[in-house]
Order: sequence, then C-alpha cells, then structure tokens
Amino acid sequence: MDNYGYERATFRRSASRLTLAAHLFGILAIVLMLIWLLHYRGGIEYGSYNSDRVFNAHPFFMFCGFVFLAGEAMMAYKTIRSEHKVQKFFHGILHLTALCLGVAGICAVFKYHDMVNVEDMYSLHSWIGLTTFVLFCLQWLLGVSAFLFPSSAITRAKMLPWHICGGRALLYMAICAALTGLIEKFTFMKLAHQREARLINFTGLSILLFGIFVDLSVALARYV
Repeated sequence: MDNYGYERATFRRSASRLTLAAHLFGILAIVLMLIWLLHYRGGIEYGSYNSDRVFNAHPFFMFCGFVFLAGEAMMAYKTIRSEHKVQKFFHGILHLTALCLGVAGICAVFKYHDMVNVEDMYSLHSWIGLTTFVLFCLQWLLGVSAFLFPSSAITRAKMLPWHICGGRALLYMAICAALTGLIEKFTFMKLAHQREARLINFTGLSILLFGIFVDLSVALARYV
C-alpha cells in the first residue's frame, strides 16, 4: 500500500470512530432529555391543558430536529458508503424531518407563552433559536433547489462550499440555542433536588459533544 492509500485508510478508520462517538452522544442526549422531561418535569404532551407539558414538547422537538437529525443528516451524506443519489436522498429526508420537528417545537413554545401569558422573544435564547430556524429553512430551500432539482454543474459547484459551511454553522447555532435554553430553564425553574441539576448539565454536555464529533466526522470524511 502506497502512502496515499495508507493515509486514506487511516482517515477512514478515524472518521468511522468519530461517527460512532457522535451517534452515541446523540442517543445519550436524547435519553437524558427524556429522563429529565418525563421523570422530573411531568411529561411531554403538546395537546395538554397543562402548560408545563406543552412546554416540554419544545426542547424535545427542537433538539431531535435541529440538532440530532440535522447532525445525522450531515453524517449520512458524508459517511454512508452508498451511491450518491442514496446519500442525497437520506440527507434531504432527514433535514425535512428535522424541519417539521422544528416547526412543532416552535409552535409548542408560542402556545406555552399564550397559556401562561408570557411575552414572546424576550431572551437571547429565543433570538438565537428563531434566527437559526429561519436560516435553516433558507438553507433547506436553497439546497433542494440547487442539488435535488436539475441545475447546472457550475451552479452546484458554486453553491456546495457555502452549503457545507452553512450547514456546519447552523448545527453550532442550534447547539448554542439548545444550551442557552437549558440555562434559561435552569435559571427560572425550581429544582426538586441536585440530581436534576446534574442531569441538565450532563444533557447539555452530551449535546455539545454530539455536535463536536459530528463536525469532526464530517471534516475527516472529505479525505476518505
């Protein structure tokens, strides 16, 4: 094996391990968030008359959509060893599902604000979150128009670097929104005991590590 082939094999092994770590941290974050929302916060129910249950749909849907599925979509395009059309299909479907969950999550928090008579868009978390949502919609629409529908090779070549960098930036913006949201909720709610505080901290740490390993996995996959 020549040096180039050896380097490609090394990058492939590294990218595979990073991808596996990203999956594990993503699943861990979902499990920890479910434990927090179901065990400590009373459950998740969008159609409930209980305002707290309605609110709980917001962090769960937003994380599952804009962080977990968005990260999985990025890795699906870069790390799945399949035909290019298959990679594009799963990349687009996962992002579309993420967008639908994001819409449900945003509707949940506005519904919660109406139920408890709280002002909308009053915090840094809400500013970052809504900006991320709007940019995510634009990114998805531009991606669909440029890469899923027929377009010139020159247009796709010009769009690709911006699409990749935009996706990575939006993932970190979504993570920033998630972490500031956890801090905001932590600040305003009354914790039953310190175990809940530690659970929130570990959830936030898992979300951050998921994003870091997704980014590293995607970055190394380009050399495979």
